[in-house]
Amino acid sequence: MDAENPSATTPAQSRIRGKNHPEGHRTAGVVHDHVRHTENFTVIGNDLAQHPELSLLAIGLACYIQSVRPGTAVDIKTLAVRFPEGPTRIAAALRELETHGYLRRSRERTATGRIITRTVSCNRPGHRAARETAPRRPARRTPPDEPAPRKRLPAVPQPSCSSPDLLRTALDVLTGLRRHDPRLLLSAADVEHLTPGVAAWLEREVAPTAVRHALTENLPDEPLRRPAALLAHRLAAQVPPPPPFRPPASPAPRPRHPLQTCDGCDRAFRAPAPGRCRDCRSGRSPAPAA
Repeated sequence: MDAENPSATTPAQSRIRGKNHPEGHRTAGVVHDHVRHTENFTVIGNDLAQHPELSLLAIGLACYIQSVRPGTAVDIKTLAVRFPEGPTRIAAALRELETHGYLRRSRERTATGRIITRTVSCNRPGHRAARETAPRRPARRTPPDEPAPRKRLPAVPQPSCSSPDLLRTALDVLTGLRRHDPRLLLSAADVEHLTPGVAAWLEREVAPTAVRHALTENLPDEPLRRPAALLAHRLAAQVPPPPPFRPPASPAPRPRHPLQTCDGCDRAFRAPAPGRCRDCRSGRSPAPAA
């Protein structure tokens, strides 16, 4: 049996798990002291920031390219002026990014004949091909006997009397609007809906030129998505009041002819010219004078 050696060193004892590191903090490794960005920041995916095959220069260059505004020059000469790395190292880093899909570079010829390099930055390689190969839902087709849904146009005023001449004039006004503004090219269904509204204006003693001017003046400069809806709104919102009531004119008085002497019986009668009286023309004997 061995004798106890009091001078031997005591083996180190492991510390309790919670007491190995003060306050539970590690003594090695990075510690993040982050502040949440609310402006002037760029979202970089961990697949790029922690890429296992890209060099540190390629990762940093990709982060810079993804953070700049569209249209910023990212060619080799410009990047060599911006960063201390030379053109050779920057060109190699760009080739790395292109190999792993973070950059797409293509040479194109402009309208002036100049050849330029177009660079496209991709923050998630492969998402474009996945989107193109993803199965698409078949578009819902309208049965042949079911008409496509059409947005309803605003209501227009209706004339009190739909005479053919009035409707024909209104039709001429609507079909002639495209000669004043090509954007006012209307379909047959639109013209059919708007014709009564124009006829109501014409019925209120508004000249066709005045109706055309009211429909075409002060149009917006941007393209008209629904010109028929705009015209229907104007016909309803700017309809003029009906003309004032005019009583019918009294009939003109009958002319009073001069007195004439009958050639047959010498009786006096009124007539525009000399001749025979009514009794002599009918063969009746004149009544005796009182």
